[in-house]
Amino acid sequence: MSGVLVTGGTGKTGSVLAKLLRGNGVPVRVAARNPSAGDPDAVRFDWNDPGTHRAALHATDRVYLVPPANAVNPMPLVEPFLDEAERLGVRRVVLLGSAIVLPNAPGALELAARVRTRPGWVVLRASGFMQNFLRPHPLGERLRRHGEIHTAAGGGRLGWIDARDIAAAASALLTDPDDGSSDRPSDRPSDRPSGGQGERPSEKRGEWLRHGPGDRRDYLLTGPKALSYRDAAAIITARTGRPIQVLPVETDELAAGYRAAGMPAEFAAALAAVDAGLSAGRDDLVSTAVLDLTGRPPRSFDAFVHDHASEWANGVAH
Repeated sequence: MSGVLVTGGTGKTGSVLAKLLRGNGVPVRVAARNPSAGDPDAVRFDWNDPGTHRAALHATDRVYLVPPANAVNPMPLVEPFLDEAERLGVRRVVLLGSAIVLPNAPGALELAARVRTRPGWVVLRASGFMQNFLRPHPLGERLRRHGEIHTAAGGGRLGWIDARDIAAAASALLTDPDDGSSDRPSDRPSDRPSGGQGERPSEKRGEWLRHGPGDRRDYLLTGPKALSYRDAAAIITARTGRPIQVLPVETDELAAGYRAAGMPAEFAAALAAVDAGLSAGRDDLVSTAVLDLTGRPPRSFDAFVHDHASEWANGVAH
């Protein structure tokens, strides 16, 4: 018997992915540090406890890999796990990577490169999560409590993506019968600026997997449109009727806010620097990868806000 190990199985993308896979009749092991006693598919998994890795990989031939949270350098924890997965013959790993590169933090890039070396293993370079606008993320907490967004990004834009669309893309790759595990050349996507034209028409689910470039090992995942924080605030205001303010702050102040929310200092500083870097426009990209993989376009930010409007409308300003 074979199935899929979903690391981060109770998280933003992992919980949705597990549900999608089960709906397709795929055996799933839901990995978490504190597995649910009521879930027969739950298995204990702790990045800091390598003894849990082999047991979690039992009876699986595919893995959805969510790196350790808030880690500037995930390699020391993840590389032994990948070595074990190779030894056990895992044929497909789908890594949740990031389209946004943390400054002075090569570990995430090294992890993505490590995954791409294996035929059939794939990196999803996801843009910023729309779910960051919800609690418990610090951005979402401030929005809920104060109706404010603090940012050092200026007018910089990002192709925000709904975590549900990331899960759908991962599901498509993890259920693809032709997983590209033969040794063929790698192919990277052509990212286009958000103002570009030429989106693909709607395709049947899996058509791109069957007829697109062989053994593609890297996908940029974004929403349908790049938005600034002011754009996002305007959409939330229009949908909820609650005025949302965007307040410019310095990078150090933003990092201090992340630390106060419980993030490790090194990661908080890196995340604040990423936010400030949005002003340069390097991350103002959108792609068609969600449509290519799933056969349907990614959710818009407006649709996301519609689904979660009560999160902000019921907030109490202080």
